[in-house]
Amino acid sequence: MTALLLVPLVLAFLAPALARRTLDRLAPATALWVLTASALALAGACVAALGALVLTGLLKLPTLAALGELVHPLRTPSDYLVLPAAVAATGVLSLGALTLARSAFRQAGAFRTARAQADRRPAAGDLCVVDSPHPDAYALPGRPHRIVVTTAMLRSLGPAEREALFAHERAHNRAGHHYFLAVAELAAHCHPALRAVRDTIRLAAERAADESAATAVGDRRLIATAIARAALAGHDSPSTRPDFAPAATTGPVPQRVAALLAPAPARSRASARRPAALLLVACTVLSVAAGTAGVVDFHHQVEIAQGEESP
Repeated sequence: MTALLLVPLVLAFLAPALARRTLDRLAPATALWVLTASALALAGACVAALGALVLTGLLKLPTLAALGELVHPLRTPSDYLVLPAAVAATGVLSLGALTLARSAFRQAGAFRTARAQADRRPAAGDLCVVDSPHPDAYALPGRPHRIVVTTAMLRSLGPAEREALFAHERAHNRAGHHYFLAVAELAAHCHPALRAVRDTIRLAAERAADESAATAVGDRRLIATAIARAALAGHDSPSTRPDFAPAATTGPVPQRVAALLAPAPARSRASARRPAALLLVACTVLSVAAGTAGVVDFHHQVEIAQGEESP
């Protein structure tokens, strides 16, 4: 049982490298779905495994075993492995819950502030202009969706570049990328390795919006120029937007610009290579299967300890 529960925790360390390769080899929109679904499944498997390890350690204590209506404390093959694993799992779960709660409060506050600021301003369609000396632009979720842009950002771009930037942010809102970023943030607090996967998911969302905007505008070079100019203008500028509100200036901008300016044959060849995605999916499936088997075995051992089933 313990070995099975450790499998998801170990396999999660393979996810960052596989996630980066998946993004390099799949179309950005497809990669975004694969990465987000994998991160969510890996996070769920890790939390289930950690929870089962914690309960295993607790139910080995006679007092807690009696509270759980067990005839005898839970029996495991080796206490030398189970007890340290249970202690470590308790620490990891506690730390993850604490950081998740802090992040949720911070993000909720930032969203309320950004939404209130946008609602106070007159909007031209979905566009909301905020008077600020700091260049910034982002897609703000909610009802209705908004594209928030500061006056400083508007002054930093030409008319065509502004329209390209707006097309990028509209692509975020249209595809609901804030949901993907929220899932990535949740997963990042379930296992340390998934923090790097969160960054890759953010990049995938930006790359997907880049490609969608390039299709809408019909000029990849213009999108690349607008993103580069916006990123230079907003460099080191403070922003109060929540992390799940995507913005064209986030992520490794040089990498995104290079992808937009890459020749079409190179882009099509990159989208055709999928072994990394298959490896990531296989890793995720194995992690979920091992975690499920470990939890089922844990439940079986609890039933034995309750005297409901003979070993």
